[in-house]
Amino acid sequence: MKRPQWITLAIAIILVVILYKFGRIVPEKKPAAAQSDISDSIIPTDTILAQAKKRLSVDQVTKLNALENSVVRGDVKDQRLKVYHHLAHFWADTAQIFEPYAWYEAEAARLENSEKSLTFAAHLFLQNLRGENDPALRTWKAVQAKDLFERSLKINPGNDSSTIGLGACSIFGGITATPMEGILKVRTVAEKDSTNIFAQEVLGHGSMISGQYDKAITRFETVYRLSKKNIDTRLEACLMLAEAYEKKADKTAAIDWYEKSLVLIKNEEVKEEVKKPIAELKK
Repeated sequence: MKRPQWITLAIAIILVVILYKFGRIVPEKKPAAAQSDISDSIIPTDTILAQAKKRLSVDQVTKLNALENSVVRGDVKDQRLKVYHHLAHFWADTAQIFEPYAWYEAEAARLENSEKSLTFAAHLFLQNLRGENDPALRTWKAVQAKDLFERSLKINPGNDSSTIGLGACSIFGGITATPMEGILKVRTVAEKDSTNIFAQEVLGHGSMISGQYDKAITRFETVYRLSKKNIDTRLEACLMLAEAYEKKADKTAAIDWYEKSLVLIKNEEVKEEVKKPIAELKK
């Protein structure tokens, strides 16, 4: 396989199901004082890279060492960019480990300092942290994404997607005192453009996290209505609506949305997983 499993479409669909219904992550609630100064609790990047390196074979370590040793302080920008991209591809294609892959993509983006590269790396971290079970790693990923979105917004303050992404870092990463700090950023975009699917989606998740299921239903119904051409987004909306109605003890509506999701799922294993809560709700 030329690309690791976490970037294939089939696995993306499976992750949607597992993440948003069978194991959706809600950021841990921390004391405000602890969240206002998280720098002391963040895992050092060097530690993350060292832990990933322990998972490599002897041949892979040899190849990695050669790449790492080619990063020379003071090299011209283009040379360093080339090495960072080589390292990113090594971790993505050969080692198939996300964290160092995303880190080197982020380092390349910071060095290049273009809006396109910064937002690409930021969204890599943001998408992945939503399914991260380890609170410390989730915080590290959220901090990385936040930094990249902030750099991107310095280049283009009017980028709505980056504004939403920055807010989502707080909602999903738990790196601010309350999710509301992130929600307010996203609301500025949603109030300006009610058809922004990304904003509606993130606000829907914020409502789920805070237990405001009626608001979540309104948001995800909007996402479902607007995402006719995006099957993955529509599938996520179906599953979130099913979960929200299940939380409200409305079994009929929950079953209806689960059944709508089945039409959108091509993977038979995933379909079988979604059929399980339907069966339970029908008892």
